[in-house]
Amino acid sequence: MFIHIFIILLGVAMLYPLLWMVSSSFKIQTEIFTGISFFPTKITFENYVNGWAGLSGITFGRFFINTFFIIFIGIVGNVLSCSMTAYAFARLNFSMKKIWFAIMLVTLMLPFHVTIIPQYIIFNSLEWVNTYLPLTLPRFFAVEGFFIFLLVQFMRGIPSELEQAAKIDGCGPIRIYWYLMMPLSLPAIVTTMIFTFIWTWNDFFGQLLYISNIDLYTVALGLRMFLDSSGKSAWGSMFAMSTLSLVPLFAVFIFFQRYLIEGITTGGVKG
Repeated sequence: MFIHIFIILLGVAMLYPLLWMVSSSFKIQTEIFTGISFFPTKITFENYVNGWAGLSGITFGRFFINTFFIIFIGIVGNVLSCSMTAYAFARLNFSMKKIWFAIMLVTLMLPFHVTIIPQYIIFNSLEWVNTYLPLTLPRFFAVEGFFIFLLVQFMRGIPSELEQAAKIDGCGPIRIYWYLMMPLSLPAIVTTMIFTFIWTWNDFFGQLLYISNIDLYTVALGLRMFLDSSGKSAWGSMFAMSTLSLVPLFAVFIFFQRYLIEGITTGGVKG
């Protein structure tokens, strides 16, 4: 019983900053940091109205649209490229297969910060900076080693008899990949989509590095606009938009958590 009480208290402590942010989004600006009460003395939606109106004549809804666009392109790119690469590693035989797979695994251990400068130099020479291309186009070249490994582990667990039956029916590698492996790997594919959504939605550094035009700003960059180090900061509006930015994440996790758990556990067990 003491363990359960400890876990509950720990969970409350972890949720407290989130609950405080949601509560503060309904407070007036002068009441947020006074510490008088955790709950707002008078509920107001002014922060949501002002925050959605945005800054510099651009509504915050534009930032949501930009973010969803990048996420959509990223999901399509990751699912297609990583699934094809995983199918090759899991089912096809080619020269130096194990070596290439080991090299792919090494990329998982390579810190992101090591590749920042070389990538920026390349994208800048291609004149891709201040566009969505650095954030979307690489996804079509299977650059996410984690998703490749996840899909490889899942595809290796698919019975080989199904593949042999498809070959007897005259299916080649492409048709086996599209009509057999892709439908049977749905849990792992949905897991790839969910993680792509979450990681892209929460990405701040990459978007800050390559995007400077306010018309192209995402939600993460839009939230930063409410904080002005040299002037007045709109804390209430920032908390309100931060609360709204959590809604898609919660919705995706709630509706797809079954696929998320199944994709991870099944891939890990069968691997």
